[in-house]
Amino acid sequence: MDTTYKQLVDMEWRKQDNRKTQLYSKSVIILVTVATVLLVSMALYNLLTPRVSSSPNAPSSNLRLPQGKSCSDPCNIVLVESIPEGLEFNSTTTHPSIFQAWLNLMAEARSSLDIASFYWTLTNKDTGTHEPTALQGETILKKLTQLSGKLSVRIAVNTPQETQPQDNLQLLSDSGADIRTVNMRELTSGVLHTKFWIVDKKHIYIGSANMDWRSLTQVKELGAVVYNCSCLAADLGKIFEAYWFLGESQSIPSPWPASFSTLYNENTPLQLQLNNTPSSVYLSSSPPSFCASGRTPDIQSILSVMDDARSYIYIAVMNYLPTMEFSHPKKYWADIDTQLRRVAYERRVKVRMLISCWASTQPVMFSFLKSLASVYDPKSKLDIQVRLFVVPATPKQKEIPFARVNHNKYMVTDKIAYIGTSNWSGDYFVRTAGSAMVVNQTESLSLEPTVQSQLKAVFERDWSSEYSTPLTQHSNLKHLC
Repeated sequence: MDTTYKQLVDMEWRKQDNRKTQLYSKSVIILVTVATVLLVSMALYNLLTPRVSSSPNAPSSNLRLPQGKSCSDPCNIVLVESIPEGLEFNSTTTHPSIFQAWLNLMAEARSSLDIASFYWTLTNKDTGTHEPTALQGETILKKLTQLSGKLSVRIAVNTPQETQPQDNLQLLSDSGADIRTVNMRELTSGVLHTKFWIVDKKHIYIGSANMDWRSLTQVKELGAVVYNCSCLAADLGKIFEAYWFLGESQSIPSPWPASFSTLYNENTPLQLQLNNTPSSVYLSSSPPSFCASGRTPDIQSILSVMDDARSYIYIAVMNYLPTMEFSHPKKYWADIDTQLRRVAYERRVKVRMLISCWASTQPVMFSFLKSLASVYDPKSKLDIQVRLFVVPATPKQKEIPFARVNHNKYMVTDKIAYIGTSNWSGDYFVRTAGSAMVVNQTESLSLEPTVQSQLKAVFERDWSSEYSTPLTQHSNLKHLC
């Protein structure tokens, strides 16, 4: 019996050995086949795919675009500013005026001009004065009416309140412009706060300036113009088309149709040449309900830019409040505030905040700013500093309503330039329509400095100017603003 059992066991082992040998042979064949396919695929990929630079100056990894999403247009970007009459800097840092930039864009227009805007007061009828510095705004309006009869002019604007002047829009409409009002109050309980132009689907302007004569001569503004960049203009055009759609439908689709979606965002930005310099660019938008598939919400882009900083974060905005500024009842909203404290503490990133101080400044803002400014301890390498920027005004200039203020809305870090259209409180990112351009550039390959270095120079000029005052726990705000 033992012999029979042993024979059975031997036979079984021989069968198992044979099966193992067969399985082993099959496995080897499969592995060889898979390896061959992988090698061939890798070879084809290397042959067909452009190489990505491994230079230490290449854009940071979270802003590197997958292959294929690139733009061959010879894009040229120019920072533009409005410097209020009487505001003079002891600095060589200067940029073309927004007034001249708008004139240039209209001169370039051959087929179309799309403008997203908050409101229109390009003449000074709203003030009841005869202010001579309104001439630039009146010139822009005149040029726009002339264009409206020759080519396609579309304007998406926040639905005006009854008390707001509408003569500019009526004049443009009578001249041939197509105007749609977006009832943001009904859609989101916010406003359409965006400010951008798209010309011939290849030139764009985006920045802080409203369609207001004061934005050209009495308010400090900053924006960017990008010329000959159809790929970027097409993507900004999708944001405009969303406003245009909402102006007609008066309801927010969910989800948005595929035609509004984008390939370009914080994870997969558009790769292009800006001023002959390799760049990664994307456009963000708010509120999130206006963001079609692929679009990075504006608040996410701000938090991402901060998270990407390794050395410094410089911020220049008119208003800064970690609250839902216009909500009732009151609501705390600390997304940006928390991120600033986190990067200052965890990575010892230097934070500088330049906030506007003027007649319409809410006193509660200074309490929150003082709290941020208290996060300063050189021994612990904690370095958050806040300064207030005051645009001086003569007695006559003080009579001009809603003027003499630094209206900038930008951020610059050691890696990225962010140029937006929103003030920094919760409402602007949750309920209000806004947009921003985020630019990451490698070191300039031309004689022209990068956008990031230019924006940094603007900030440092303003920060060190006579119009900038450090905010301390004992600042007398009544005298400052």
